[in-house]
Amino acid sequence: MEQTVRVELGRRSYDVRIGAGLLGQLGSAVADVGEVRSAVVVTETTVGPLYAGRAVESLKSAGLSASAIEFPAGEVNKTLSTFSRVIDALFAVSPPIDRSTVLVALGGGVPGDLGGFVAATALRGLRLFQCPTSLLADVDASVGGKTAVDHEVGKNLIGAFHQPVGVLIDVATLRTLPPRELAGGLAECVKHAVIRDAGLLEFIEDQADALLAVAADVTTELIARNVAIKAGVVAADERESGERTHLNFGHTIGHAIEARGGYGEVSHGEAVSLGMVAACRLAVGRGLLEDEAAARVEELLGRLALPVRRPGLDADEIWRIMQHDKKALGGQFRMVLPVMLGAVAIFDDITPHAVRDAVAYLGG
Repeated sequence: MEQTVRVELGRRSYDVRIGAGLLGQLGSAVADVGEVRSAVVVTETTVGPLYAGRAVESLKSAGLSASAIEFPAGEVNKTLSTFSRVIDALFAVSPPIDRSTVLVALGGGVPGDLGGFVAATALRGLRLFQCPTSLLADVDASVGGKTAVDHEVGKNLIGAFHQPVGVLIDVATLRTLPPRELAGGLAECVKHAVIRDAGLLEFIEDQADALLAVAADVTTELIARNVAIKAGVVAADERESGERTHLNFGHTIGHAIEARGGYGEVSHGEAVSLGMVAACRLAVGRGLLEDEAAARVEELLGRLALPVRRPGLDADEIWRIMQHDKKALGGQFRMVLPVMLGAVAIFDDITPHAVRDAVAYLGG
């Protein structure tokens, strides 16, 4: 079963194709973009040995000149230093890249973010094609055009909006994911359900075991429903000036927890899980959300092998890190909080006291 979701952005619209066994069609998908003579695959050292060869072979079979660049795996390497090394390697490719070159970001969120930033800046902008291989990248990072690298001050602070020209998701690649990374992607799926679709939350609850086993049809359905949510939000607010901010549910405190661990101790998905628990507790404390609803989200996250408690967090440190978040505006701090399952709102009066209470709850 294959599904296609359209991201509607006028002249920059593109399709997201989802199904099992699609990696072999990467070459024809990239060639169909038009006026493509070469492609460069940017990936990392975990994904590269698994899939880069097949990706390059598919590109060559479509008549394109193709090569691959690998960089060290891990969020800890999503830096300006790695960006510089990838740019150097890109300009050393033979035959040389030009405006007809398409950069293919192959892998999880790190290759998608870093490769996308390379595409946004090399030759003042190359076309980008996303080929995600992690559930987190499938449902989040590969769609919407956000590209970035991290800075020691905070996550994703250096980057650009650069939409892909296409996305190809082969759900079969998820079978090589470590369980921890699969669970991290499911955290983003729960996020989409809480902000937009209570029915999706019920679907995840009902199909949790099949999703953890990466059953092809159920996983394809999950990804398509999540991509449709992300596509709708991006189409309405591409540059995150309003509605797209809703996608930050769970990320505000989550990013601070992730940064505190040096982008390695806690994975992105685990941090988002903790951030969602904290945000739900903030919403309960403000009388926005029923305690039963918050407990339901927390229970589902636990079933999906995601953390819902994190002892040892320093609330003052978390608040300090949050001050560097991109969502802080004019000295006021904003957070996305659920008002019911399937709907959220933005609040710009979040206080240090409320954050400390939520972090204390995570400490359990």
